[in-house]
Amino acid sequence: MMMYKMKKHFANWLPVILPLALLISQNPEGINAQPQKTLQTMKEILVQSPAFAPGGMIPSKYTCEGDNISPFLGWSILPGESKSIVLIIDDPDAPNGDWVHFILFNIPPETRNLNENFRLNNKPSPLIKAGRNSAGKLEYHGPCPPSGLHRYFFKIFALDIVLNNNEGITKNELLSAIEGHVVAKGELMGKYQKIK
Repeated sequence: MMMYKMKKHFANWLPVILPLALLISQNPEGINAQPQKTLQTMKEILVQSPAFAPGGMIPSKYTCEGDNISPFLGWSILPGESKSIVLIIDDPDAPNGDWVHFILFNIPPETRNLNENFRLNNKPSPLIKAGRNSAGKLEYHGPCPPSGLHRYFFKIFALDIVLNNNEGITKNELLSAIEGHVVAKGELMGKYQKIK
């Protein structure tokens, strides 16, 4: 009789216990924990340049063998919650595994492009800051592979915050600062191999 009553009592609570157990199993940090942005929920940004096609060769004009200026970059409309934009240009094929060519952050969210030959002394907004590239500089440093064909990624991140970091931060410091705040991202990849 006692066992029957316990089973009946448990059956009455089952509709409450099961959803709660499912919620906790999906969110082990707790019921009040904020949901993390995942690759499935993160929106994609279309990044383009008239200078080269996706996966195409970057003209020498934008490299150390040419004028060494940044190419024009444009991107699609960002999600409404975007508060700032980050740009990172890097080369994962460098001998040391990663060479950072350019970092910009706190680009205003209404911005839709960066003009060719972007310069910090002529930036369209005083809010924009630069990080330090692998050459130890704040300005753009174009592709200059020591040998072979390298890939160069022009990455755009939309953030739900404005960063309070100082100018001159490294890529790793920047990635740490934006963790959990990226609401959309996209990239354009171009290739380059030295002519001479």
